Amino acid sequence: MSKYSRRQFIGTGIAAGTLASLGTLPLKAATSSKATDMVTLGDSGLKVTRLAFGTGSNNGYIQKALGQEKFTALIRYAYDRGIRFFETAEAYATPAMLGEALKGLPRDSYQLMTKVETDRPGDPHERFDQMRRTSQTDYFDIMLLHYLHTPDWVEKTKSWQDAILVEQDKKTILKRGCSVHGLPALRQVPGMKWLDVAMIRMNHNGAVMDAEDYATNRPGNVAEVVSHVKQVKSEGMGVISMKLIGNGGFTNHDDRAAAMKFAFRNAGVDSVTVGFKNTQEIDEAIDNLNAALA
Repeated sequence: MSKYSRRQFIGTGIAAGTLASLGTLPLKAATSSKATDMVTLGDSGLKVTRLAFGTGSNNGYIQKALGQEKFTALIRYAYDRGIRFFETAEAYATPAMLGEALKGLPRDSYQLMTKVETDRPGDPHERFDQMRRTSQTDYFDIMLLHYLHTPDWVEKTKSWQDAILVEQDKKTILKRGCSVHGLPALRQVPGMKWLDVAMIRMNHNGAVMDAEDYATNRPGNVAEVVSHVKQVKSEGMGVISMKLIGNGGFTNHDDRAAAMKFAFRNAGVDSVTVGFKNTQEIDEAIDNLNAALA
């Protein structure tokens, strides 16, 4: 067991204060930065590629529809293009498919992030063991508490936080974090010292982003979300963003490019995950991120 207790790791959530400026952030070595560069997630020490391959489009059913052979070919194409960060979740249709697709690749050549459902019954360690078996891996680089959408999630997930600390001592989980939905949940992330990384929804116009009601179809509060991102980054937390293409809703290329630019230049995230179903989408996302960094 870690020599640190859970309560030593947990800080109180900090509600948003004055909103931070949404001005463009300077980029380090912008002329040489690329989508497939390895970057460190905050103070975690974990390096991942700026662009991650997400396998949760429509909870993974978009990727599942490809079938194993085509999905494996797509994963290998992304790998060959330099994407070495892959995302799945216990609740997605893709963990087993992703494990099969990555089989045979050197385990230390890529990073694997997954998410666990904390509102389901069951022993956490048994669940983690099953998740590793399904994904055909000895360890996960990042384990996220998934779909946190209530303001009391810090207290409600204490047993899962403790279990992840135990798994970290065993090196079956390397880094820990959360995936949040809605402003009430997001407001608990700043100051929550247990977290190494946070997965936060981000794009330029608030599509499928955090609002007071996590289930709303209205645009989210972009300014407040960005303010939280900047605060947690100042605290040393790594930030991975999702919903870069508005949950698949950005059918216009200019929107997809603008979202990528906003995530890095305005919000200052470390890495982004995008769901892909063909090689053209991979190529475009790499091009859009390279352009955002230029």
